[in-house]
Amino acid sequence: MKGITILGATGSIGLNTLEVIKQHRQDYEVIALTAHQQVDRLEALCLEWMPRYAVMADSDAAERLSLRLKKINAPVQVLSGTDGLTFVASLPETNLVMAAIVGSAGLLPTLAAAKAGKRLLLANKEALVMSGQILIETVRKHGAELLPVDSEHSAIFQCLPFKKNTGIQQETHHTEISRLLLTASGGPFRTYSVEQLHDVTPEQACAHPNWNMGRKISVDSATMMNKGLEVIEACWLFSTPPNKIEVVLHPQSVIHSLVEYIDGSVLAQLGQPDMRTPIAYALAWPKRISSGVPRLNLTEIAQLDFEAIDFNRFPCLKLAYDALLAGGTTTTILNAANEIAVEAFLQKRLRFTAISKVVETTLSKLSGHKATSIDIILEDDAHARDLASELINCEKNAQS
Repeated sequence: MKGITILGATGSIGLNTLEVIKQHRQDYEVIALTAHQQVDRLEALCLEWMPRYAVMADSDAAERLSLRLKKINAPVQVLSGTDGLTFVASLPETNLVMAAIVGSAGLLPTLAAAKAGKRLLLANKEALVMSGQILIETVRKHGAELLPVDSEHSAIFQCLPFKKNTGIQQETHHTEISRLLLTASGGPFRTYSVEQLHDVTPEQACAHPNWNMGRKISVDSATMMNKGLEVIEACWLFSTPPNKIEVVLHPQSVIHSLVEYIDGSVLAQLGQPDMRTPIAYALAWPKRISSGVPRLNLTEIAQLDFEAIDFNRFPCLKLAYDALLAGGTTTTILNAANEIAVEAFLQKRLRFTAISKVVETTLSKLSGHKATSIDIILEDDAHARDLASELINCEKNAQS
């Protein structure tokens, strides 16, 4: 039986991971579950799964959870903060760590899991976007396994030449590969004009046509920043230069990504738009297990459509490519500014079309550094957040 720690258990990835594990209880033991502030949800999961540890990132939330679990004599030890998260990511009894904390908060526990030599199931984009070189080097140095959970990167991984027990660190045979093609649904605003995007609401942006995701990721999908972050991830995961990674719109979200080889062959991974498929693949790799996902019916789908990317409508994707080419902590600055801008949009303090403007201005005013240490990365992250917050306040004052 394999022990698993789920970082971000109350989010969509965490909950879907538990749904897959339910079908294979004889193979997996839930060692630790974590959440940010959602005490009610984590309490319910603790009662269902009885993990050895529960961690709340927020200390006040941890105290409330601890009191509730003590009242019913639940044998769950409650921890808090970054120290608690890194502790459960490194436990000897944990074999697998699902890294599904959204945002930069997931960086340190993800690195802790890699340093502890775990099989790291990576759903947290920011770990690679902020510190790709450091994470990859840590994985290699400590003999960890890094497996992608994003549907796009999982699809690429499944279409690459297979080498047993090497994880994502397998040779990608660059001389044989022409391109990696990431597909994007285009989100809820794929057919909107630039003018129509000006007045969209958080509710509209979070209503994704194909995927059931958290609010922040849904907004990133609507702006296409999500796809930009995935391009950055793909460069690190598959040691591939940006000019060999392309994005194509695919509204049905049935083909999750493709690998084009120099002989003209193009391998694609198809499936329902359901995160349980890549989760199950990462959990059991190199084996395959049932995920509970309905079978794909091609006759019902009938057709698959593809469109070129319009960077005028999706400037965030272009900003991500530019940050990637600039290198160093520029991608950290991109990510930090975007997190602040998206939060302001969800709070209705910033227009949808201003998200990209805040990110672009932040990038223009801050210079990236070589990402040689976590301290440098976190320092540039903090500077970008401060500047983005100032820009948003100025934007809000200008509108009022």
